Amino acid sequence: MRVVAKFGGTSLGNGDRVNRAADSIADAVNEGHEVAVVASAMGSTTDFLLDAITFEADEADEAEIVSMGERTSVRMLKAALGARGIDAKFLEPGTEDWPVITDEHGQVDVEETKRRAKQLAADMAAKGYVPVLTGFLAQDHAGNVTTLGRGGSDTTAVMLGNYMDAEEVVIITDVEGVMTGDPRVVEGARNVGEITVDELRNLSFRGAEVVAPSALSYKTGEMVVRVAHYQHGDLLDGGTKIEGQFENLIDMREEPLACLTAAGRAIRNTPGVLSDLSAVLADADINVDAVSSGMDSISFYVDAAVAERAENVLHQAVIDLNEVSSVTVDSDVAVLRITGGEASGQSALLEDVVVPLADEHVEILDLITSATSIAVFLEWDDREDALELIQDAV
Repeated sequence: MRVVAKFGGTSLGNGDRVNRAADSIADAVNEGHEVAVVASAMGSTTDFLLDAITFEADEADEAEIVSMGERTSVRMLKAALGARGIDAKFLEPGTEDWPVITDEHGQVDVEETKRRAKQLAADMAAKGYVPVLTGFLAQDHAGNVTTLGRGGSDTTAVMLGNYMDAEEVVIITDVEGVMTGDPRVVEGARNVGEITVDELRNLSFRGAEVVAPSALSYKTGEMVVRVAHYQHGDLLDGGTKIEGQFENLIDMREEPLACLTAAGRAIRNTPGVLSDLSAVLADADINVDAVSSGMDSISFYVDAAVAERAENVLHQAVIDLNEVSSVTVDSDVAVLRITGGEASGQSALLEDVVVPLADEHVEILDLITSATSIAVFLEWDDREDALELIQDAV
């Protein structure tokens, strides 16, 4: 089995932990597995280096400086593996076999990186060595060091796992997989054995520091991604298994919505207005499909069939609340929801959705984005044309 194992900074934080990491890699290799290793900077090295830059450094110089943490880690691991009789080779930007290439915009050059990753996989199989790669770092076509941004080591690992056709990617970190809650805050937190990629990505975007959202975009349905604690000591067991993959899914609501907008200049400065308005709709047993807000307004999207009743309920609330001036209704609204799974990220997906509609002069009434999806609200009569345009684009 081909495995990509990523070791986070904490899991390489001192000599004992480097030895533990090397032991787990050597055990997997000796069992007959092909292992590629991605290493983060040891401990808090990257933060230390960034804090030490107290002068005006250009982007290229800063990337070279912060790269020293990962460059040290791969040399330590390579040496530790060598001491265990494992043929290992460290790879960093500038070495001949380095796989991760970025374009002039700092984005991953997918085609070139795929080509190099597949060549690396072929070399591993033919020569039987363990490549130990710097995480977080990349190289542009001119040979300059670049970086993959926050969570870049996770991204390196899952991306290479994808492009190298690995069966499994293991993220070795300082948590025992995904927990039911933060064990530092809640009592009785326990490990979650399995979680979907959609669930974890939402948690990651909302503060759970388990796997970087940018990394999860590269996961395929066939490839196993697992998160495990560095103390576990076994690359092939334990932790939390992440299931599934992202896809570009487009859903069009079959029934029309109505948009009810409550407006008032005091809304933005008054706590509880959204709660008050939502409560009256809930008390009237009216389901809210979506909510959006502006500088001086809050819009509720409800089923068009209950629009008149919802308007009456909200109007009464407007009368009771000094902060809200009026309520209006826009009927026959369509909504298309797009869940994006492309590795290029949410910003690129947003462009793919909005630009084709603008080019064809399809009016967008509202746009609501979340960590993993985009909801586009349009005139009901435009829905079929919009659906076709978006399907062609994404």
